[in-house]
Amino acid sequence: MAEEKEKDGLGVYEYIVNHYADCLDEMQSLYDKLMEYDSTGQFLASSARFLAAVDRERYSQWIPLLAEGTIEKDREHKYIGSLLQALWGDDYQENVEKLRASDDNFRRIYKRLYPSGYGL
Repeated sequence: MAEEKEKDGLGVYEYIVNHYADCLDEMQSLYDKLMEYDSTGQFLASSARFLAAVDRERYSQWIPLLAEGTIEKDREHKYIGSLLQALWGDDYQENVEKLRASDDNFRRIYKRLYPSGYGL
């Protein structure tokens, strides 16, 4: 059953990749399916990274939701780390304090990855 859901999650991710130019109107349904099928956050993270790379502005309302879903699902922290650079840029490390103060998803990811270095 879990393997079947993961296969379905991969299918949703592949659909997004293959139809990103014209799937904006379908994103609510695609997001809902990823939340249902993706038990680890792998495909949510991949979708967020992909959409940020190909058309960040067009998918600006969905990328944070995909990141949030990744945070929720990725209990082993396998995928959330890949979002830091992909969503907040190559220089995110230079802007940690600013990003922690201004972006809830960044703060949540950073806190999970670096709990001992998270003094407020």
